[in-house]
Amino acid sequence: MGKVTYVAADGAATTVDVADGENVMRGALYNDVEGIIGECGGGLACATCHCYVDDAWAAQLGTPASKDEDELIDSASAERRATSRLSCQIVMDPAYDGLVVHMPETQY
Repeated sequence: MGKVTYVAADGAATTVDVADGENVMRGALYNDVEGIIGECGGGLACATCHCYVDDAWAAQLGTPASKDEDELIDSASAERRATSRLSCQIVMDPAYDGLVVHMPETQY
């Protein structure tokens, strides 16, 4: 289990434990972290769990966005950035303990 810090658009940070093998989106939903909606439940069918991986962590995530994830990020309501990811596609691993993600101002 590792800690993930979710930083809201206003700068407020919430740190929660997320089990290894669980995705970052569910970590937010299970802990009532606002800013991640996850409308499709993590089925890679929407972009309501869009987040920005903190610059310090961007290179440490071993798996880049898949083609499907990349296309969905283009449909996100918030601007796309170099570190944009769908949090449902980031699966916790012991190496990600301390991960920081920033949420956009809106998911719709």
